[in-house]
Amino acid sequence: MKLNWGTAIVIAFICFISFIMYFVINMSTDKKYDHDLVVEDYYKLELEFQTDIDKEKNAKTLITNITWKKTDQGIVITFPENLNKENIKGTVFLYRPSNKQLDFEIPISLSDHNLLIPDKRLLDGRWNIKIDWTYDNKPYLYKKEINY
Repeated sequence: MKLNWGTAIVIAFICFISFIMYFVINMSTDKKYDHDLVVEDYYKLELEFQTDIDKEKNAKTLITNITWKKTDQGIVITFPENLNKENIKGTVFLYRPSNKQLDFEIPISLSDHNLLIPDKRLLDGRWNIKIDWTYDNKPYLYKKEINY
């Protein structure tokens, strides 16, 4: 059987389309290529972006900002010593970029200007920490990418 160039072009197009369809179907059904959004309410958080910028500016005006360190018990977050710890309120949100099931939020309850996040809640790897807190009704925000 002899093929002319028109038939060869049609066969090439059919092979190319089959190749592309194989990859589209494979990528859409394989669970290892399933990725989540960074956050569910992306547009809602985008509207709050300016308030986050203002909170971060407030945090930069502090004499000392929040610090953290890794210990055997977990992560110890230290709030500024010159502030009264009873007036510090807020939440700590830890975000795991690779797995949203590991994300968690805890309220701030200080003991001697320190907050301990237990080791059992954290896996090794990258975490984004976001501390949204207020002191005497003035909002502050601390964001950091950490490797635990």
